[in-house]
Amino acid sequence: MTLPSSQSANAIRMLAVDAVQKANSGHPGAPMGMADIAAVLWQNFHRHNPSNPNWVNRDRFVLSNGHGSMLQYALLHLSGYDVSIEDIKQFRQLHSKTPGHPEYGYTPGVETTTGPLGAGIANAVGMAIAEKTLAAQFNKPHFDIVDHFTYCFLGDGCLMEGISHEACSLAGTLKLGKLIAFWDDNGISIDGEVEGWFTDDTPKRFESYGWQVIRGVDGHDMAAIASAIEAAQANPEQPTLICCKTVIGFGSPNKSGSHDCHGSPLGNDEIAAVREQLNWPHPAFEIPQNVYNEWNTQAKGQDLESAWQQTFAAYSKAHPELSKEFNRRVTAKSLPSNFAEIADQYIAKCQDDMQNIATRKSSQNAITFFADHLPELMGGSADLAGSNLTLWPDAKGLQDDDAGNYVFYGVREFGMSAIMNGIALHGGFIPFGATFLMFMEYARNAVRMSALMKAQSIFVYTHDSIGQGEDGPTHQPIEQIANLRMTPNMTTWRPCDEVETAVAWSQSLLKQAGPSALIFSRQGTKAMARNEAQVADVAKGGYTLVECEQTPELILMATGSEVELAVNAAAELTAQGKQVRVVSMPSTNQFDLQDKAYRQSVLPAGVAKIAVEAAHSDFWYKYVGQDGDVLGMTTFGESAPGAVLLAHFGFTVENLVAKANALLSDI
Repeated sequence: MTLPSSQSANAIRMLAVDAVQKANSGHPGAPMGMADIAAVLWQNFHRHNPSNPNWVNRDRFVLSNGHGSMLQYALLHLSGYDVSIEDIKQFRQLHSKTPGHPEYGYTPGVETTTGPLGAGIANAVGMAIAEKTLAAQFNKPHFDIVDHFTYCFLGDGCLMEGISHEACSLAGTLKLGKLIAFWDDNGISIDGEVEGWFTDDTPKRFESYGWQVIRGVDGHDMAAIASAIEAAQANPEQPTLICCKTVIGFGSPNKSGSHDCHGSPLGNDEIAAVREQLNWPHPAFEIPQNVYNEWNTQAKGQDLESAWQQTFAAYSKAHPELSKEFNRRVTAKSLPSNFAEIADQYIAKCQDDMQNIATRKSSQNAITFFADHLPELMGGSADLAGSNLTLWPDAKGLQDDDAGNYVFYGVREFGMSAIMNGIALHGGFIPFGATFLMFMEYARNAVRMSALMKAQSIFVYTHDSIGQGEDGPTHQPIEQIANLRMTPNMTTWRPCDEVETAVAWSQSLLKQAGPSALIFSRQGTKAMARNEAQVADVAKGGYTLVECEQTPELILMATGSEVELAVNAAAELTAQGKQVRVVSMPSTNQFDLQDKAYRQSVLPAGVAKIAVEAAHSDFWYKYVGQDGDVLGMTTFGESAPGAVLLAHFGFTVENLVAKANALLSDI
């Protein structure tokens, strides 16, 4: 094996220090410290094609310590990706390909957005799950069409974050042998030497998870690094942690080994000293051609992909149906051509059947139906499968079947959500994972990251309100629904019955850019009567469910289990001679996407409006206006049976009718 030259690694270091200096912000220390590891991995082991960053069988590379983003940008530039030296010079500038942290969709070759520490390693676990499962589903003797590694760089900060415990523990249990992580053990974080706050025996910790741990690797000894990677690749039964002892800011005579080089430019004088120390006489952003020649892997990458294409062509002849399905799921990332039709048929059947059941049960029914038509569905729950109702008859846990379709995540809400993002980004699967809505708070950062990346993760949340009952305010969400609705790129649904639940699921599956949050009740709900046009309008997010005989003088809008309350209150108000329309609003996000004419037809200006939802009131004033009213929550809940709580907090026909009459009397 021919190892990289020292100047090959120094090219990474100098691009990093020059870009950070020009931007006057950034983190040069990690790229300088990990340059040798990166050079060995990318030049000798990493299988990828710079000319086609989306080649399906490429190795995945994740920089979990994303503040060291210049390490990744240098690797991409030097290897021949569409990241030019001008892009490097625009580090951290508006609309550049080189933002401050790696951003999925901005830069060719960046597999996931890594800003919050620990998120990247959890994403990498998801990618490794997807690789192993996809291989089990599609590979045949002599045809390993899915066969790649997931490499992840991570620092002390990633290991301090709790999410790394959640994700890495599960990775060991699932025996993700093609997951290889490199710990940048430099002993430094922003506040200084970590021995004052991070004294874990990290190798023992990972051994307890079931990982192979390779200890004591000199992160500046290329031969030792290569040997460790070979040992990691040779173990298919365990993920591997390679413990690399490095010097942060390696090559800086006066700042290396110190937090002084962690998160700020080195300064012109120190950069000049670095150039002398590393024997790098070249001006800023200048790379000698011989170094470019050593790094460029375009031809090698094209050869790797061409060889794979030949294998896949032979696979297609031997297994035509499997190859067709592989192309649909992995290459085209498309749903079956008849999906919309079968979804509409299922929705119509739900309307015909009219079952009065909890929407969490409606969700389980939808999962059962759609999973039969979508083998790419990868389900899961954070130890609440029996409460979230996410299991279906044909679900197979990955713990028992490598080709399965269900992940028992354990009590790991944050880890589950970030792992789902990794599965979605890898391709070949549409992941969904469930917990109680209240515990979205544990996972909030991963949910936000899914929206930032527009990943097709489907977050299932049950026990959606104070109607949850006896477990009390710790388990009763108040502000969480508004939080989800206000998250850019996220589509949130809170359906009122089985039809709206079926629509929420079908729309989430059809939506290929961005995550969805599906919010379901524990308590039973009443099936609503609809005509064919109303059923079609559910997908618009908001629609007229009950119309009055004349022009409405009042509109009651509601979501979820409170729709029945609005319908019953409207009936009483109608009996009093009022003209009342009821609007069901299962998805405000989807409703806001409709054209102005439709929105005004449902919620015309100049008509009194009351919103009804057992969640925080403030969100709804954008729809009812300052002259409208909201029957909602402004406090935390209490512990009591759900029906008692709903009455206690005013979610009764009598109270809503009184609110309506008071509002109308003021007009």
